[in-house]
Amino acid sequence: MSTDKKHLAVAALRDGTVIDHIPAAALFKAVRILGLENTSKSLTIGNNLASGHLGTKGIIKIADTFFTDDVFNRIAVIAPTAVVNTIRNYEVVEKRRVSLPAVIEGIVKCPNPKCISNNEPMRTRFEASDSPEVTLRCHYCRRTVAGKDAEII
Repeated sequence: MSTDKKHLAVAALRDGTVIDHIPAAALFKAVRILGLENTSKSLTIGNNLASGHLGTKGIIKIADTFFTDDVFNRIAVIAPTAVVNTIRNYEVVEKRRVSLPAVIEGIVKCPNPKCISNNEPMRTRFEASDSPEVTLRCHYCRRTVAGKDAEII
């Protein structure tokens, strides 16, 4: 590469989604939540990138793909600092932070093997709080789990 020319290592995204400010430790969990392991779309994953706020961060860039709020609720459990950018015709048309809902249903598995939600065919339900870190409390057995340790279903 010459010193007077610089090139982007990754092409600009015409249409799609960029999820930025993912804690580096949660990046590959986010990839699994989004179901991107076997995508045929153009996908860029950056990990351990410098971040003034997080120290290191991850970023996911996926072409021609847009996600529902339910998917972003799942991301908020493990990456409450994430920012979602919607790209259309090379322009950011929407930029928003993920937000953790007060109640999360059917997203996280209860860590208590004796919990009724693990032994009966029922949807899991957790009350969520995000100060200072995400904490989830099972509605049925009251067991708590940190968001970073939660098993996403």
